[in-house]
Amino acid sequence: MSHDTSDRNLRILLASRPERAPSAENFTLEEAPIPEPGEGEVLLKVLYLSLDPYMRGRMSAAKSYARPLEIGEVMEGGTVARVIASRHPGFAEGDVVLSYSGWQRFALSDGTGLQKLDPARAPV
Repeated sequence: MSHDTSDRNLRILLASRPERAPSAENFTLEEAPIPEPGEGEVLLKVLYLSLDPYMRGRMSAAKSYARPLEIGEVMEGGTVARVIASRHPGFAEGDVVLSYSGWQRFALSDGTGLQKLDPARAPV
């Protein structure tokens, strides 16, 4: 693997549903090993995370257009990430992609929903 093995995967999980405005108590910071990609998967290193208003609704169990996050799940969010290891024929190490990797440093993907970006066309 090309990633620094001293790195750990830091993930922010939904710990409880906010009653009003979200606070630090609604989240848990978890340190975990960096996952290894299986056949057909890529390992992504998140470069940028988009924080959007819809995330508040995903923390609620109320009926909505999108499935609510379960307690203990990684917080969802759109990301820009770099492929740092690939066992997927459509992606190579070094590719930069749009993904929904969420609030974590590293994520696995089977390629579904990933969109390649071209850093030569515009700054990432």
